[in-house]
Amino acid sequence: MSNYLSQDFCFCILAFRAKYRNLAKELAETLDKHSPGTTLVIGTDQPQEFQNYSNVFAFKLQQTGILHCYHDKRFVIQAALKKFPTVIQIDADTKIIADISPEIRYLEGLAAGHIENIVEHAQKYNPERLIYLQKIADKLDLSLENVSYVGESLFAVTADSKKSEEFIKYWDFIARYLEIHGIHSGEGNAIGMAAAKAGLKVYNPSWLGKINSVRQHLDASDRKSQRTQWDLLQRKLAYHYRLNKARIISLKDFDFFYS
Repeated sequence: MSNYLSQDFCFCILAFRAKYRNLAKELAETLDKHSPGTTLVIGTDQPQEFQNYSNVFAFKLQQTGILHCYHDKRFVIQAALKKFPTVIQIDADTKIIADISPEIRYLEGLAAGHIENIVEHAQKYNPERLIYLQKIADKLDLSLENVSYVGESLFAVTADSKKSEEFIKYWDFIARYLEIHGIHSGEGNAIGMAAAKAGLKVYNPSWLGKINSVRQHLDASDRKSQRTQWDLLQRKLAYHYRLNKARIISLKDFDFFYS
């Protein structure tokens, strides 16, 4: 493999529900304009909606996260790493506003635009989570002081199959642990801990900064969607289904999740 990749990378996103699928289509269009030939891998509940987008590889995915789907991006990254050496995770409510031509050096690890010590980050924003993060670190034999918090809106993974599988496996464990204990956001904590356990170096390369400089965050919360009573009931039932499923799965490793 050459030192530098040319279109041997892809972007990936989650796109559940109509609002996010529409945002994903806008992203696909701006990516095609400013980075022709670059693939956008999408995990979505309605992959058929993207069949006319030549730069999109969309596959069926249902929400696994108990309350939110934040951690579900791990499944999209997992699928994309089977096709591309480097996978760049970006939020669906993003559009590309200028040409992208990064020279991505093939360096195994996790590239992130926002890196912070996980303890310092938690102390600033969610100090009540520290007890759970420390418990996870102890269970995984990690020194929490040496773990990074990774900003989840833009990061990239480059890893061989073994390390990428380890990364996804530990992210899965950590995500389920946090959600079962009522922590449904802040997936940057899980990403950083999973990377540390999988042996992936966390670093901040200049090429990711170039991508960051040409993306515009649209803020999906500005796009309100109408929800019927039936929609709300379905979401409530789905929440309890996912919660019970997660609890059942976690019983297989009772000591990790409950001791």
